[in-house]
Amino acid sequence: MNNGDNINIGNTMRQTDKKCPNCGGTMDFNPANGKLRCPYCESEFEINAADGATVNGMEADFFKAEYRENCDWGTATRTILCKSCGGETVYDANTLSSVCPYCGSNQVMETQSNTMAPVGVCTFKIAKNTAADRFKKWIKKKLFCPSKAKKNCEPCHFSGVYIPVWTFDTDTVTDFSAKYGIDRSYVDSKGNTHTRTDWYSVSGTHREFIDDHTVIATDRYDTSLLKSLLPFDTANNLTYDPQYLAGFAAEKYSVGLNEGWERAKTGISEILKSSISSEIKRDKHADKVDRLKMNVFYNNIKYKYLLAPVWISSFKYKDKIYNFMVNGETGKISGKTPVSPLRVAIAILIGILILLLIWMLLK
Repeated sequence: MNNGDNINIGNTMRQTDKKCPNCGGTMDFNPANGKLRCPYCESEFEINAADGATVNGMEADFFKAEYRENCDWGTATRTILCKSCGGETVYDANTLSSVCPYCGSNQVMETQSNTMAPVGVCTFKIAKNTAADRFKKWIKKKLFCPSKAKKNCEPCHFSGVYIPVWTFDTDTVTDFSAKYGIDRSYVDSKGNTHTRTDWYSVSGTHREFIDDHTVIATDRYDTSLLKSLLPFDTANNLTYDPQYLAGFAAEKYSVGLNEGWERAKTGISEILKSSISSEIKRDKHADKVDRLKMNVFYNNIKYKYLLAPVWISSFKYKDKIYNFMVNGETGKISGKTPVSPLRVAIAILIGILILLLIWMLLK
């Protein structure tokens, strides 16, 4: 899509808005048990998969994908017609699900023709109140966070959002060369002990299967915070069904398949470096590995486009906003907190005193 396509008219999907058979209320997905729950009469109902649907969203061949490019949504918008009340709402073009501001119905938009639809969903398993409790425990453990912030900060409204992710499987074959070092001790003429490293050359071939390497498929949020929430249980995703999105926002990918794969290769390279270094140390009984060079070949590349659950919130301290996120599956937290200069100074002072004490003892 380009910015010239400023407004598109779309409809919500037919499966989007489930009404309670008992009272007619709009039902939401319940992370606690994976059912649809009516917040009015508290009735709950199972989500029945479509006929013939597999349990998990399956991988697809990377080279057979039809839509591969980034989606620069820019300032583009879409006007969505609610199937429940007929109301029109304007959303950002990358919005996949939301709630109708007129009737409160859940809305999941139809996928546009020039983009992929997700094949699976890692559903929310952590409820909103549990996420809030995890946040309070998390911030209490932050050593340099001011005590006043720990006691008084209250997270603002939690937003449950499904974030788009790519996962990649691939067989890798890596030709490598490196230097490995073996340490040895010796005593000089004055009786002082020193360590010397003897360096040797090594080369070889390393084979490793990479399974479900995950790449965040949006740049809309703080990528460093999102990466810190990994991993999601992508292997046990559920085949995509709009009902899993009921009551939550969701976003379509803006980082396309090609760009996602380029980012994946950077991450996979780090994994291979670690694996090869560990292999050399083990096989050569080495203490160090240096100057590692790799030539990586990728075969049988598969991918999945999934939605992953994230609770997003923030808190205010001394007129500054601090954002944080909670992994909707595991409860893992990533975020930023205020820092007390006094606590940092005390920690530095304690460290200096410990070093001085060690120096005096050794002397």
